[in-house]
Amino acid sequence: MKKTANADGPVIIKKYANRRLYNTETSSYITLDHLAAMTREGRDFKVIDAKSEEDITHNVLTQIIMEEEARGQTLLPVSFLRQLIALYGDSMQAMVPGYLEASMESFRRNQEQFKSAVEGAFANSPFAEIAKRNMAMFEAAAGAFKPGAAASGAKPGGTAPETSKDDEIAALKAQLSALKEQVDKLG
Repeated sequence: MKKTANADGPVIIKKYANRRLYNTETSSYITLDHLAAMTREGRDFKVIDAKSEEDITHNVLTQIIMEEEARGQTLLPVSFLRQLIALYGDSMQAMVPGYLEASMESFRRNQEQFKSAVEGAFANSPFAEIAKRNMAMFEAAAGAFKPGAAASGAKPGGTAPETSKDDEIAALKAQLSALKEQVDKLG
């Protein structure tokens, strides 16, 4: 996770007794979703109890994880959670946080290397041109749903002739039909 440099250190978030979170940087009340977004952006923050001034960042981050897990797409398997709970009070408990941090950092590095390798593998192959065309079709389809897209008459990429736009629409219709068939088979 990248760290955003801030001359004053981490953003201070105050948590009040009524469970409201106050961002001292923006002078506004925020939600746990805002804190989750800040985390994904690499923003460093510290949550303190407004009354006792105790650092409760750990508790709030755990609460964010619990809410994310409750939304349906779980990241933490039950077996992992059971193993983690079993380590509380174990003689190895002190080693677990460092091990988990190192594992996550290694996972992040491997993820970036994998992404670079995949991008590099397609760079000089026939798949690269197919991927570019698919991306152009996707952008054209997404652009059709943007407000004002039809009124502006702008073409995706700005240089495609009108006949290629018709070809793209026909290809998108064919892909949509194929996807519909797959969905029907699943149903």
